Amino acid sequence: MHLDTSREDQDADKRIELVWSSLRRELEEQGAEAATLDAVEAAVGGSPEIVGRQGESLYAADGRLLGVHTLAAPPAANRAVVGPVADVLETVLDRDRQLPHVVVALDRQGGDVDGYAVGAFDEARSRSYNGSTLHITRVKAGGPSKASYHRRTENVWDSNTAGVAQEIALAVAAVDAAVVFVGGDGKATAVLRDQPALSAMDVTVVDVSGGRGGEDALESLRKSVDETLAEASGRAHEEAFERYTAAAGTGTGISSIPSVTEALAEGRVETLLLSADRSGEPLKWSSVQEPMRVTSSAEALSGTGDAFEMSAAALLLRAATLGDAGFTEIPAGHDVSDGCAAVLRY
Repeated sequence: MHLDTSREDQDADKRIELVWSSLRRELEEQGAEAATLDAVEAAVGGSPEIVGRQGESLYAADGRLLGVHTLAAPPAANRAVVGPVADVLETVLDRDRQLPHVVVALDRQGGDVDGYAVGAFDEARSRSYNGSTLHITRVKAGGPSKASYHRRTENVWDSNTAGVAQEIALAVAAVDAAVVFVGGDGKATAVLRDQPALSAMDVTVVDVSGGRGGEDALESLRKSVDETLAEASGRAHEEAFERYTAAAGTGTGISSIPSVTEALAEGRVETLLLSADRSGEPLKWSSVQEPMRVTSSAEALSGTGDAFEMSAAALLLRAATLGDAGFTEIPAGHDVSDGCAAVLRY
């Protein structure tokens, strides 16, 4: 199940309750058992302590919750699906839009260094979190979920700027960060940038607004980091699509569901590309015995006794995972046959 759990007004709890009630009825009509729905109901509702846009993905079976994820943004549409294979596209898209990163908030008295892995897990709540806004908000709220790396330092301006740079290096290594965002006092930031430990790191260092200094500074930091991450994610997807386009010119880039499913069945897919737009997405067939095969009919499978029909994206992602293929989103505005493409292994 994927749903919008944004908390942008006082009516959020009621709205989420109504959405869940509607989705529960859909799941009941699809044959979901009451014990499994009760397990979902105990967890549904997002993260009440996080104000603003968010979404949620939940997975359950046999009367127990299998996984719950707070998403950085609401899914394109609320969806509830019963089937033998988890329909995970919304969760995968949200995670694919994230980058492991470090956020540094400075003033002349000290600094906070936080490293965020993609999909950080909160053991206390058995929930994973995506997105910088969610991370930063939870650090501010002081809840049980912590960033993958957090250190607070003092006396930066006087003597400890080199120490902050070392903490940043440790944070980068801890989460395998792709970018470091630095916000705060301009003079402190300039001194930090001159530290050898910072310049020696193979990461992009980006100055952002906000920093230490209360609610307004934190809000500015959250907004600036989110906007910059979204830009970076967009560039990464465009670059990945350019690689696919180049591969298509050499015959190692293909599109359309029939072509991609054939390559997946043969284990030849290096990277699967799917569109976030699920309008018009067809149903396809697969089976327990042949999980890497995705076909247009049950008869096309060797053994039809355990064949089942599900959305194409769910089956394509399943086959790609079993074939150890990577994944990236097709950027909006690019016309690809069936919203599906692949880069093949050489």
